Amino acid sequence: MCGRYSLTTPSEAMRRLFGFVNPLPNLPPRYNIAPTQAVPIVRLVSGKHAAHHGEIQERELVQVRWGLIPFWAKDASIGAKMINARAEGIAGKPAFRQAFKSRRCLVPADGFYEWRVGPKGKRPYRIELKGARGESSPLFAFAGLWERWEKNPDGLPVESCTIVTTEANALLQSIHERMPVILGSADHAAWLDPDTPGQTAEGLLKPYAAEAMLLYPISTRINSVRFDDAACIIPEEAEERPGQPRLI
Repeated sequence: MCGRYSLTTPSEAMRRLFGFVNPLPNLPPRYNIAPTQAVPIVRLVSGKHAAHHGEIQERELVQVRWGLIPFWAKDASIGAKMINARAEGIAGKPAFRQAFKSRRCLVPADGFYEWRVGPKGKRPYRIELKGARGESSPLFAFAGLWERWEKNPDGLPVESCTIVTTEANALLQSIHERMPVILGSADHAAWLDPDTPGQTAEGLLKPYAAEAMLLYPISTRINSVRFDDAACIIPEEAEERPGQPRLI
């Protein structure tokens, strides 16, 4: 699964990768993003454009709640159980099928966390994409779905999202059986486009290449949502390392 992640990349770098057209948001670095919190997503929105003589689809970056609330839900509490959506059979699952058909999104991130169960309890690890040595973690996107819930008692619709997961690759298998779906930049457009056939979209939901990723142990500081700072991602020596994965 994916229960915590980070997004510390400046907004301008996010615009360059994702191409959203709305004004740059003022997003502070987030090192310990947790379920039910507000998170940024990139999605398609229809807009008017004179040069195209009608509507066009543009990308926008908006803040939504992490934990998808299906449009048919009676109350918002179900969202806490919907932070992830399994890729297997996603097109037919009642909670996700409408969103999968027409409300797919990108969830920007530059790292995520997983816990390995060992003899002395759970040990947290940070997972990133490999980049140039000495540089910050490369920005990427999880495959996501978003939804709008209209039954809020206060009358204001609630927009929410979920992160799609798949089976773990060879790197992650040593600590967990699942991992979030990471989309390569070449697949962003197809995932976002509601005209992409469902079978094609499902084909994008596969494990990311293990050789393009790294993981390393971090402090149990990440366990608490009270901590959201750079200390959360500092490598920490582990008494035991799972298999071959290591910081390189």
